[in-house]
Amino acid sequence: MKVAICPGSFDPVTLGHLDIIERTSYLFDKVIVAVLCNMEKHPNFTVEERMEFLRETTSHLPNVEISSFDGLLVDFAKEKGATAVVKGLRAVSDFEYEFQMSLINKKLCPDIETVYLNTSQEYMYLSSSVIKQIASLGGDISNFVPEAIHTKIVDRLTNM
Repeated sequence: MKVAICPGSFDPVTLGHLDIIERTSYLFDKVIVAVLCNMEKHPNFTVEERMEFLRETTSHLPNVEISSFDGLLVDFAKEKGATAVVKGLRAVSDFEYEFQMSLINKKLCPDIETVYLNTSQEYMYLSSSVIKQIASLGGDISNFVPEAIHTKIVDRLTNM
């Protein structure tokens, strides 16, 4: 069984994230969406909330599991039996950072490959940071986040 990890902070999950997760689910037997527990990023949503958002928005994908991790991604991947880490790329700047991380991960664990998926064109500009900024200023984010969690995201980000 080919297992892939889709790691991220998902604070909050966007349609761009969901696009990468769905496309990964067609390529691998099992996909573990791994929510990073990194408090240095000062997330707006708890790990549990982000995991629940992901469960709600990926429930139509039977081979997708939602989990969380703290520590090294390669250690988590080994623990889960994954052979690949899948990362979405929006721009060249994403590639520079992700390329550096993949080289480090390869040094730490030569058995795990990094696979890059180009973000679909309609989501190239999308990031959780942009979503948070638009929502906090009262803008409409309905075209950027899954409908199932839209209200929860807006409620949190407009009441901060």
